[in-house]
Amino acid sequence: MTEQEPVLQMQHIYKTFPGVKALNNVDFELKKGEIHSLMGENGAGKSTLIKVLTGVYEIDEGTFLLNGKEIKISSTSDAQKNGISTVYQEINLCANLSVAENIYIGREPKKGGSIDWKKINHDAKELLDKLEIHIDVEKKLSDYSLAIQQMVAISRAVDTSRGILILDEPTSSLDTNEVNQLFSVMRKLKDSGMSIIFVSHFLEQIYEICDRVTILRNGDLVGTYDIDKLSRIDLVSKMIGKDLDELEKLNDIKQNSSKQVSGENLLETHGYGKRGTIEPFDLNIRKGEVLGLAGLLGSGRTEVASMLFGINKADHGTIKIGGKTYSYIYPKKAIAESFGFCPEDRKAEGVAGALTIRENIILALQSSKGLLRYIPMKKQQEIAKKYIDLLSIKTPSMEQQIDNLSGGNQQKVILARWLATDPQLLILDEPTRGIDVGAKSELQKLIIELSNSGMTILFISSELKELVNCCDRIIVLRDQKMIGELSKEEIREETIMKTIAEGGLRVG
Repeated sequence: MTEQEPVLQMQHIYKTFPGVKALNNVDFELKKGEIHSLMGENGAGKSTLIKVLTGVYEIDEGTFLLNGKEIKISSTSDAQKNGISTVYQEINLCANLSVAENIYIGREPKKGGSIDWKKINHDAKELLDKLEIHIDVEKKLSDYSLAIQQMVAISRAVDTSRGILILDEPTSSLDTNEVNQLFSVMRKLKDSGMSIIFVSHFLEQIYEICDRVTILRNGDLVGTYDIDKLSRIDLVSKMIGKDLDELEKLNDIKQNSSKQVSGENLLETHGYGKRGTIEPFDLNIRKGEVLGLAGLLGSGRTEVASMLFGINKADHGTIKIGGKTYSYIYPKKAIAESFGFCPEDRKAEGVAGALTIRENIILALQSSKGLLRYIPMKKQQEIAKKYIDLLSIKTPSMEQQIDNLSGGNQQKVILARWLATDPQLLILDEPTRGIDVGAKSELQKLIIELSNSGMTILFISSELKELVNCCDRIIVLRDQKMIGELSKEEIREETIMKTIAEGGLRVG
């Protein structure tokens, strides 16, 4: 780890959005020739910190120092002028253009008033060769793998940077060999004096490639640590905000400990997975159980849920439902099998903003019946009222547009939508995110009651306490693979954390 003075300092950074303090007096520094990780759970402030540094957002208060001199960053062009380059998770290059064109697009060298194609191709090859990326720069970018496209994006960023490179989730869609190739490039850049901010949710990658880590939680700075002096269990504790002593005190007696779960499987998978999304997994979900998926953000929890509901199509393995085996399923098939799915991102994947609360609640039920079997208005109103009362949805009328509700109440409406279908498997991805403490307790109680009545539930939550309170069994994930299974007395917050940190106990 270099002991040089910081090349970049962000001091006392504040950023507020309506009703949300996204960054609260956050400090961050980046030294010359280091790879520095930025970590935190959803809502921690990582994305906001990156966006104020790159000029996407303008800070409310705070100071930027570059090589000890104060600079102003109020636009993306300000960041670029100061030599700060970014490569995002989604590659924003032009697949129909050549590799060389992508590297020099918008800044092509000219000769005699025309683009100097010979120089573009020569310079592009030379740039890539320095990073030991040996490809034909005259071929279209689309001819190459996602990993190579990522390298091209990094090469372009390196060529426009003056020493600071931000890599935002660059490994999220790469396999192990491709990650190793990327890390080789990152090490060469580090050795040449480049300073890199590396945003990732993959724990092992952080320990393999980074010198230091800065942890954010709920918009606040937790701290900056040398990675070789911070244990994995301490890193996880700092991200979640609980230490092991505290967790011991918080463990209560399991609310549903007396329940007997059927030994019959509702669903089974064998070698089910998708390249770059989730490693192949074997999973069985038993009738009437609450099965939890635990892991840090980016561990693969949502990806598993999406594949079981058919939103993401598996590219290998099988899934068995009701005695029938499939190589993959679609949401239509999942709904036909009486599956329900409450997504993590209710805004993008759940809420139909232009519709009323009533219309949102009956949406899935009407879809399962088909357009020709219209649910009478009186019945719709009865269904909507039942679940508005059951879930204590705060609204003056079921005919209110759902966009007028708070985020927590919108979440309840999406849950009501699937409860109205009386599903045999209900998939809940972060169902309590954004709702108050009282509503969280109500929802946990409801999950247990639904399970006791025979419903099977797959429950994803970042809050370990919720998983411990509700689940009969927990599968732990890390770095896009299943690494452990906990049941009975093993289901404790500290055991989940240790499993995440240490890489697994057992699966099966």
